[in-house]
Parts: sequence; structure tokens; C-alpha cells
Amino acid sequence: MNLYNLYGGKTKNKKMEQEIDTNELGESIVKVLKSIYDPEIPVDIYELGLIYDVMVNTDYEVKILMTLTSPNCPVAESLPREVEEKVKTIENIKDVDVEITFDPPWSKDLMSEEAKLELGML
Repeated sequence: MNLYNLYGGKTKNKKMEQEIDTNELGESIVKVLKSIYDPEIPVDIYELGLIYDVMVNTDYEVKILMTLTSPNCPVAESLPREVEEKVKTIENIKDVDVEITFDPPWSKDLMSEEAKLELGML
């Protein structure tokens, strides 16, 4: 699967002969990711810093590289599945592959300023 970083601009889908605005698609994916919350922390997974990378190819297939707050996270099974299912609901998305990594391990430094403020860490 040839993947292109979502924020790389427009690419052309040879099969459908139409342009994909990857910036617009990226915004849609981020909007969905911001609707998914870690059940133990009242912050969405995007602001929490659990999403390391989002890529899309010209066939509307998405790959999401993400982590969890710890390898023993109680939602290790359900959270990646929720991410996959919700991103698949975006129009034109054909497939979603969610890969979990612990390299680098998650730390509070990965959280956005918004998340830190929400959790009273600023």
C-alpha cells in the first residue's frame, strides 16, 4: 500500500480520475479522532498525544499510527477498534489500518497545551 502523509496536499486518484484534497480529508479524520476519548482521562485521544501519524493513499486507504498511555491500558483492545470504526464512517474512506506502537512510549510531554490545561497541568 503506497501511503502519502495526509498533510502533503492534493494527490490524484488514477482509478477514479478525481483529485483528493488530502488537507480536507486530514481535517475530517482529525475531527473524528477528536471525538474519541480515553475513558479514564477526560481528554480526546488526539489532544492527549496518542496519535503519532495519519497517512492516506490514493485509494482512500488510511493508516493511523497510535499509542496508548501504557502497554497495560485497559482499552488496549477496544480503543484501536473504535478509532478504526469511526474513521471508516468518513465519506470516501475505503479502509483503515490502526497500528499500535510503544516507540516512543507515551508521556505527558506529548499532550497538547489544551489537554494540559484541561487536566490542570498548566
